Parts: sequence; C-alpha cells; structure tokens
Amino acid sequence: VLNRKVSLSKSMAAVHVARSRSPRKHGHATQVHVGLLGLGTVGSGTAEVLLKQRDLIRERLGVDLVLKRAADLNIKREWGFDFPQEILTTDANQVLDDPDIKIVIELVGGKGIAKKFIEKAISSKKSVVTANKALLAEFGDELFELALANGVDLFYEASVAGGIPIIKALREGLVANPIRFLLGILNGTCNYMLTRMEREGISFDDVLKDAQKLGFAETPPDLDVDGWDTAHKAVLLAQLAFGGKYQVDNMKVIGIRGVSCQDVQYASEFGYRIKLLAILKKTEAGKVEVGVEPTLIPSDHMLAKVDMSFNAVFVKGDIVDETMYYGRGAGRFPTASAVVADVADIAKNTVLQPQCRAHRQDRNPLRHIGGGGGAKLASVEDLTARAYLRFEVQDVAGALAKVTKILADHNISILALTDFMRGKPLPGASATPNMYAPVVILTGDVKQLDLDKAMEACLKLPEVGPSFSRFRLEAFSQS
Repeated sequence: VLNRKVSLSKSMAAVHVARSRSPRKHGHATQVHVGLLGLGTVGSGTAEVLLKQRDLIRERLGVDLVLKRAADLNIKREWGFDFPQEILTTDANQVLDDPDIKIVIELVGGKGIAKKFIEKAISSKKSVVTANKALLAEFGDELFELALANGVDLFYEASVAGGIPIIKALREGLVANPIRFLLGILNGTCNYMLTRMEREGISFDDVLKDAQKLGFAETPPDLDVDGWDTAHKAVLLAQLAFGGKYQVDNMKVIGIRGVSCQDVQYASEFGYRIKLLAILKKTEAGKVEVGVEPTLIPSDHMLAKVDMSFNAVFVKGDIVDETMYYGRGAGRFPTASAVVADVADIAKNTVLQPQCRAHRQDRNPLRHIGGGGGAKLASVEDLTARAYLRFEVQDVAGALAKVTKILADHNISILALTDFMRGKPLPGASATPNMYAPVVILTGDVKQLDLDKAMEACLKLPEVGPSFSRFRLEAFSQS
C-alpha cells in the first residue's frame, strides 16, 4: 500500500510538472496572424472582438490570434475602441500579400471585388473566413474547389443567421442525422416588421418606413423584404442538410410585401402567426423542397414565438428528433462572434491538429456535394402543403358554394372556414348586399398545381373580387 501511495504521489507530481510546463499556463501559445478586409459594421466589430478578447481566446484555444493588418477605404474615423493605427491600411494587398498572415477575413460584401479578394487569398495558401452568403450561394462550388486545391479552409458560419452556430451544428453536432426538414426564420428585418404589424396593427408600408428610420431595414429594402436574403441562406443550409446543388433561380421565393394587417389578424383568429420561412424538406419521393415564403405557424409552436429581429432555425433529424437554434441573426457583435469562431476553428486545424489536416485535407463541407451527388430539387408537381386562402366574396346566395365547389373539384379539402355570412365575423369584416367581404379558408394537404388551378378558377367567378391572399400553412404534426 505504501509503495502504491508513493507511486501515486510521483504520478501526481509528474502531472503537476507537466501542467506547469504547459504553453497555455505561461502564455507561450503559437501565434497565428490574421488579416481583415472590410471595416464596416461587422468588420469593425470583428476587429474589436479580436483585439479585446485576445487573451480570452488564447486561454481557451491555446493559440494566440493576432490581428496583424486591417484594410478599408475609410480608415480616418472614430472607431469607439482602441484600434492601433499601425495595423490599418487602405491597400487590401498589404493583407493579401503578407506572408505572415495565414487567415484572411473577407467582410467587404458583394460578388465583385470580394470574390477576387477571396480567390487571391486562397491562391496564396491563406484560409478564408467570410460572411458573404450571396457570393457563396452563386460561386460556392468554384471557391471550395480552389480551397481544396490549395490545401486551405473556407469557412462561412456568419453567412447564415448571424451569431447562431447553425452551420457548425449541421456540420458537426448533427453529423449522424439524416435531416428530415429544416425551417428557418433567417431575416431579422422581415421578422421585425411582421411582429410589429401583428402587435400594433400597422400596414406593411408604414412599418417599413419606420424600420428604415430605426436602421432595421436597408434602403432599398428589396433584398430583405422580397425574400432574396433568406433564399441565399437557404441554399447554403440545403447543401449542408441534404447534399446536392441548389440555385436561387430555381427556388420558389416569395417575400412579405403581400402580407397585409388583415391577413395577420385573420391568421391570429385561427390560432396562427405569419412568419417568413426558409423551408427545406425531404419529400416522400426522396427529393428536396427548398423555398422561401410567408407561412402560417401554430401560435403555440416554439418557432412562432420568435419575435422582432431575432432569428431561429428548427431542425428535425432522424436520430436526434427536433432541435431549435435561436439568437440574434444580425448585428455588429453577434455576427462578429460567428466570424471569430471560424477564425479560431481554422487556427486550431492549422496549428493544433496538423496531422488531421494532412489526412483529411478537405474540411470545406460544401465542396463534394455540389455535383451529381445528393438529393435532387423537387419540381412543383412533387409538392404538397396546406394553405391559407382569403377571397373577397359578394354577399349573394350561392356565392360561397361556388367557391367551395371549385375547391372540391380540384381535390382540396377544407379544414376551417370563416365568412361574414355566418358565425362570428372576422375583425373589420362588414358587408352590405352585393358588396365584397372576406372569406378565409384553411385547406388540408393539397398539390400545389391543383391549388394553382383552383385559385385561377375562383378568381374568375363574378361573385369573387380581385383582392385575395394565399399563404402556406405549416402543420408540424404532419411533418
């Protein structure tokens, strides 16, 4: 027993000595130099995080991230933090041509000069971190192939949902899960506007003007409110979740311009809220539905409770079942947090795990899934969903019966119906003989082509006015 105690004591002493010699203990961590292109809202936030949290990152990571150079056309301004002037430059080549810089952060944006910067950095054997969703959605295959050829990484966590680590969750945390579906609130501007329309009863145009004044919406706002920003993010998530190649041009993309206060109120009457969703689903035929559209969600579902500028992604995997990821989808520091996380990940790959890097050179998850592999995009003929329909119908005998008959003739079942002629009228509904008033119908699962034909036929009826709404309704229990 005594010998065992002595042996144990020696072992503990050896562990203590080993720990005392740890580079992290004495702050002798290997340095990795980082360059930054673009010092706008997110870029300056990223610089501030790298400078202020350098010690914390070194302690946690075992690698010292050094911001060596930061480039922007406008460097003569107040930064709001201690930004060393000697690392600032207006010449991007001072970042791209510096042999000491191993990781380049691209936060310039756009698909022109930003693409050239990324290509030059990768060709110079530098790994790249970007938040450029539009660029990756269009040129991702090309850029990931280039990264593989040069043995470097191209990471993009900040390109989807800001500070929410959904890319890492799909790439690593859910690696054992075939994904059944993913539903995402991915645009804070749209979610902010829809929340205020519901709470305050104000119109789309009025809330948009207010959002622009407060900085929640761009001028012009088309990229956000017409759904394209969400669509770019949906492409990246679909490639990760299902494999295959997807293009925005081949997707159904509908923004929120067609959502009225009237529809928001009517949806609430039925127990739903309207959210702009990225919808990614595996169909029964094994194909993939990828689209963006305003969607009714049951008010008691977690996703429906995501308000204002917050984002959320709801994922169902075959093994883990349902998970949800929630947080700020944009903003200076939330997005900077995701950028720096990618920088740390690349630094760890390069410095602490070189043997893993040698055996598995391609850690860029979008590269191999862009060609012929992966799931195929479903066509309109393959798609079924429930729907919310609003018609303006005259208060005359048989008018509503004509509408319901057309729906029945096109194999569309009615789960719920409220009109001005019976029961509790909808908020704001009023009608006099021969005047139009709203009729709202919730359908069962219907083929989208059948619904297209039924809507066309209903709108041709003389008793039905030209004003109408049609939105998707998501029934989670059926997914």
